[in-house]
Amino acid sequence: MHAKIASNAAAMRRWLDDAETALANHSDRLNAINIFPVADGDTGTNLYHTVRVASVAAAAADGTDLGEVLGAAGQAAMEEAWGNSGTLFAVFLDAFAASLAGHVRLSGPLLARALHHAQIRAWSALSEPVGGTMLSVLEAAAGGAAAASGSAAHEDSNLALAAALDGAVEAALGAVVATEGQLGVLASARVVDAGGVGLLLVLAALRTAVLGEGIAEDTLETLHGLRVQDPHIHGDQPEAEGVEIMCTIRLSPLDAAGLRQRLDEVGDSVIMSPVGAFDDEAGVCRWRVHVHVADPDGALALIRAIGEPERVAMTELRSEGAPGDGTEHLVQEDRRGRSA
Repeated sequence: MHAKIASNAAAMRRWLDDAETALANHSDRLNAINIFPVADGDTGTNLYHTVRVASVAAAAADGTDLGEVLGAAGQAAMEEAWGNSGTLFAVFLDAFAASLAGHVRLSGPLLARALHHAQIRAWSALSEPVGGTMLSVLEAAAGGAAAASGSAAHEDSNLALAAALDGAVEAALGAVVATEGQLGVLASARVVDAGGVGLLLVLAALRTAVLGEGIAEDTLETLHGLRVQDPHIHGDQPEAEGVEIMCTIRLSPLDAAGLRQRLDEVGDSVIMSPVGAFDDEAGVCRWRVHVHVADPDGALALIRAIGEPERVAMTELRSEGAPGDGTEHLVQEDRRGRSA
């Protein structure tokens, strides 16, 4: 029996604070094994930055409604996300929060439902979702939480919540181990997926905030590539090429579908997800856009042909300096959406 159960808004704020600390402690190792979808060695850095933004927003959010507190965190993360992994975390958190609206305490069924909703949003945000990544880990966590919570005698009890958290983290850990065999590039390098480990750390931080027990450090060190003495694998991979573009833009659902199709034609790693509520009167909503392209100017022209982007950031998909340092290489950034 777990000695501590804390499931209110304060626990959710503590969750994101704990997740920020966990990612700060492990960002270098995540960078070191970051070889998918591109070997640019910045997954740990990107996740840390994005979770930190979410944590600050949650700390500033008033009230006791879980959906409002985590919703503020999710919106902030969506607006300020870094990289592929940071964007997927932001989508996860935003969707997770939506399922908790109107509730002041987390329960086993709520956790399972929130993870399931987040899983659907994350898979649908990507134009070409790939297994053996954060997506697989999130799917496993949602299934683990649902199975464990449903088996409890009283679904809304503290025991059911503890069981759901245990089930989610245990399933996520198993899914992380499995990533090494699901993607050829990971199997060849004999490492697990960096983004998957990052999401595991986030879920373990939730378990810590609610139950007072996270995941043992020696358990993490059994994951291939996570020991401090392990080499920086990404430094041995072919150098990543191209530019990552991120921005926010107001579009109708039809225009958003058209933009996704155009970006799919000129790039890859396309992620598009709504930011905030749909404006019924205007018929639009804000969208967070992420894409890897060889021709950034051409891609920006496609985006501007359909709307005016904001918070435009372009980052070269390569790392420099010491392998695994996760340095960001910002080419342009202008929050008004115009060329710098």
